Amino acid sequence: MIRLSAITPSGHVQLGNYLGAIRRWAAEGTEQDVYFISDLHAMTSSHNPSKLRSLTREQLALLIAAGVDPHSVSVQSDLVRELGALTWILECTCTYGEAARMIQFKEKSAGRDSVRLSLLTYPVLMAADILLQGAHEVPVGDDQAQHVELARALAKRFNSTYGEVFAMPRGVVPPTASRVRDLADPTKKMAKSATDAAGTVFVLDPPDLIQRKIKRAVTDNLNEVRYAPVEQPGVANLLEIISACTSKDPNEIAASLGSYSELKDMAADAVVEELRGVRERTLALLDDAPELDRIRQAGAERARGRAQHRLDAALRMAGLG
Repeated sequence: MIRLSAITPSGHVQLGNYLGAIRRWAAEGTEQDVYFISDLHAMTSSHNPSKLRSLTREQLALLIAAGVDPHSVSVQSDLVRELGALTWILECTCTYGEAARMIQFKEKSAGRDSVRLSLLTYPVLMAADILLQGAHEVPVGDDQAQHVELARALAKRFNSTYGEVFAMPRGVVPPTASRVRDLADPTKKMAKSATDAAGTVFVLDPPDLIQRKIKRAVTDNLNEVRYAPVEQPGVANLLEIISACTSKDPNEIAASLGSYSELKDMAADAVVEELRGVRERTLALLDDAPELDRIRQAGAERARGRAQHRLDAALRMAGLG
């Protein structure tokens, strides 16, 4: 059973990414699972090439530092030739209507005079990611479930038209993840692409900066520490962060605290301790460029080895070569 997951280098990895996904990949991943940095997906809107390159290396180092098996990790663009070939085959299998009805395309293109063609076609690239690696399961949230269904439809159509090549992937809902909210606006999710970083804790933030951000977190004027996500979203967010870092129940944590100051101190200490080792190992790996390059090259070779026979079969079945 092959599971495939990815993270896009659209910004620095933040606390929600780590607690909700990366930490789980490290704890639950098997040698068959596939994890990759989806740097090609980061090009669907305007981007800075040097920043994209830097963020890609940073995320690769962070995944390894967090404990994700290096044998399972690769960078998407290292397979650009293979993915490019299969994406074209799948684009010739997909219809315009299927691509245009993707909810993310509709939302991101709404009200804009001009959008990149890649915004329309990147779900086909995502299908190529999935099918090239032979993934059986793709853990996704609601915003990506439709894309996995497209990959499934294209696999079925290709197999029935040209011959059996691709496994039939299915989207699965991952285990309940930590829903970390923005510290400055707890009505929003914490995001690595947030324009205002005041409410976002990044994994590589130094401890003193983490402390400052959390101590400035928005709470309310009720002055009562209790776990009430609807009535007190800011307080609940801090309790959930502590819970994710300590594996303690939010209600029990709340009962042990007498003030918002104590709550913020506990949250800051828990986050700093949770991220300390990952941050130190990531920075050390980023300083060791030859080792990071070796890991990346080895990951590319393994990913290419998993993919090549499927690509060869798809090309042959479609009448190429």
